[in-house]
Amino acid sequence: MTALVILRGNSGSGKTTTAREARRRYGRGCALIEQDHLRRVVLREHGGNGADAVAPGFIVGTARAALDAGYHVILEGILHTGQYGDPLRRLVEDVPATCFYLDVSFEETVRRHALRAEPIPVTAETMRGWYTERDLLGVPHEVVIPESTTFEETVTTVLNLSGLTNTEPQTPCPTRCRRCQERAP
Repeated sequence: MTALVILRGNSGSGKTTTAREARRRYGRGCALIEQDHLRRVVLREHGGNGADAVAPGFIVGTARAALDAGYHVILEGILHTGQYGDPLRRLVEDVPATCFYLDVSFEETVRRHALRAEPIPVTAETMRGWYTERDLLGVPHEVVIPESTTFEETVTTVLNLSGLTNTEPQTPCPTRCRRCQERAP
C-alpha cells in the first residue's frame, strides 16, 4: 500500500525543506509534489483565484496519479484550507494519509525566510498577507508540529509517523527497474 504524506504550513515554516529531506532519505519510489512548483511554474497561476483556480484540482489529481502508479507521495505547500481544504479532505477520505501542519509564528516565518539559501523576493508585509494562523485541515490524526521542534526532529517525525521508514517502494523503479536491479547488492 502506498503512503500519502501531506505537509502544510505558512510560507517560511520549513515545509519544503522538510519535504525534500524526507524524500531524499526515503529514496526512489517517493514522489515529491510541491504546490509552488505546480501552481507557479507548471500552471503559471497566481494564488487566490477562488473558484476559477485550476491548481487545487491539478495538485490533488497529480497526487492521485502518482499514488495510482505505486509511488508514495509527499505533498507539500501552504495549501490554504479556503481553497485547498475540500479537495485535500476528499483525497484523505479516499487514500490513507498522514497530515502534518508546521505551526510556526509569523515572526519566526519571517526569520526563517531570511535564512533561506535562495529566499524568494518578498517583503515581510507580503508574507503577512499570506499568513493564516493555525490553518488546520481538521482531519483525524492531523499532527501539529510546533516551531520549537528542530529540523531533524521534524524530518524524523514525518518519516516515522507516516510509515515511510518501514515502507517499501511499490513503483517499477526501484522494485522492477533494470537499472536499479543492476545496482542491487
